[in-house]
Amino acid sequence: MWQDGNDAKEIHSTAFLEEKMNYIHDNPVRAEIVASPVDYLYSSARDYAGERGLVEVEFV
Repeated sequence: MWQDGNDAKEIHSTAFLEEKMNYIHDNPVRAEIVASPVDYLYSSARDYAGERGLVEVEFV
């Protein structure tokens, strides 16, 4: 099954960027893998929460 609507979007504002980052960070929560985005070891949400993740993050 394929889902329509996977089109690239231009990042036009900081608010839009934050919205998309939050969406990505919440994916493991929606998948019921973890209770909180920072609990997912492979997520940059850990870095944005002041913790250290596995991958070096360059903040935007």
